[in-house]
Amino acid sequence: MSENFSYLHTMLRVGNLDASVNFYTSLLGMRELRRTEVPEGKYTLAFLGYGDEKTHTVLELTYNWGVSSYELGTAFGHLAIGVPDIYATCDKLRAAGAKIPREPGPVKFGTTIIAFVEDPDGYKIELIERKPK
Repeated sequence: MSENFSYLHTMLRVGNLDASVNFYTSLLGMRELRRTEVPEGKYTLAFLGYGDEKTHTVLELTYNWGVSSYELGTAFGHLAIGVPDIYATCDKLRAAGAKIPREPGPVKFGTTIIAFVEDPDGYKIELIERKPK
């Protein structure tokens, strides 16, 4: 049965759509793939990613008009993005004003190099170093 399934997207509610789109596109290199305004429902959707929605999992940002913040809750953990040079990536993010709550270094009890950055709404993004082969 699962051979017909595919993981399409992850949705995050955001308080400032422009700031969030700018963070994911300018700082993390995603592209805005499409945006939909829904006046009847008073919300806007923006889909971002590293490739076409037909072949890649994407990020859906939902802005509910007039809502500027959300409680992040305790069940959500983080998004994860592979980067070729985690130290250079964190330097670039820090220089752009992004918050790095966990500096680059090996994961506890392992050798994988990780770091964490926060988006404008406080969502955590784990950066995992993936050196080019």
